[in-house]
Amino acid sequence: MTVGFGAVRGVTADELLAAVDAVLPVGAGDVRLAGLAARVAEAGPVAAAARRGWPLTGYSPAELAAVAVPSPSARVAALAGTPSVAEAAALLGGGELVVGKTVRGRVTVAVAAPPPERREGSPNLLG
Repeated sequence: MTVGFGAVRGVTADELLAAVDAVLPVGAGDVRLAGLAARVAEAGPVAAAARRGWPLTGYSPAELAAVAVPSPSARVAALAGTPSVAEAAALLGGGELVVGKTVRGRVTVAVAAPPPERREGSPNLLG
């Protein structure tokens, strides 16, 4: 699963993890965090990923803007150069949205998961 996030500058690891924990489906394994490249380089997201042992991926505004999302935002576009950060970053991680854009304090999160036939432990429907 990929948890895409958008956050204000200076977000803490605790704030980010609280937002993730509020939306991450129970039993989610193989979690990755993804967001705007400038934000994932900050101390809070780096510490959050390290605490959980999750990979952390950053995308440019252009990469995020190229992704069609269900909940684009003109405000986010004006601030970040892309109409979506959380949903677009989640979708770039692969799969389909299972949790749409959700705001928790200073963090916005969304979750994407591979289609059921590609999830770990699922039977291979292609034979």
